[in-house]
Amino acid sequence: MSASIQIRPVVAADQPRWQELMMAYAAFYKVEVTGEGLAATWKWIEDAEEDFWCVFSLDSAGQVTGFTQYQLMHRSLSGSMVCYLSDLYVEPAIRGGGTGRKLIDHVFQFAKDNNIPNVRWLTQDFNTTARKLYDTYGEKSDFILYSYPV
Repeated sequence: MSASIQIRPVVAADQPRWQELMMAYAAFYKVEVTGEGLAATWKWIEDAEEDFWCVFSLDSAGQVTGFTQYQLMHRSLSGSMVCYLSDLYVEPAIRGGGTGRKLIDHVFQFAKDNNIPNVRWLTQDFNTTARKLYDTYGEKSDFILYSYPV
C-alpha cells in the first residue's frame, strides 16, 4: 500500500491545505495555534535560507493526506548536527496504512543524504497509535522534556 504513497515538498499554492492540516494537528495535541504562529512557520518553509522543511504525503489519487516538518539542530556533545522531526500528521482515516512511515523514512533519507548522523523527535505519551509506529524504529529514549513559557 505504501508504494502508492508519494512525498513532495510543499509549494506556495499549498498554504491553505497546509494550514488545514496544521489546525487539525494542533487540535489533536490540544494546542492553541495563532495566525501569527502559522504565518511565522509558513515563512520558515518558504525561506530557502532557513533549515526548516515541510513535505506532504499524497495518496494514489494525488490528494494530500499528511505532512511532516523537520529542521536541523546543533548537537553540542557531538559537535554535529541532528535532524529534528518537529511535526508529523496523517489524516485519521488512513492512519496505520503506511503514510506515517513513508514520511518518517523521507526524513531519514534527508538526513542520510546530508550526512546528518541522527534524527530525533518527540511525541506525547497518549499518542499510542503513533508510538506503535515509532517503536518499530527502535526504543524510546529515557529523556524527559521540560517546557516552560517565559
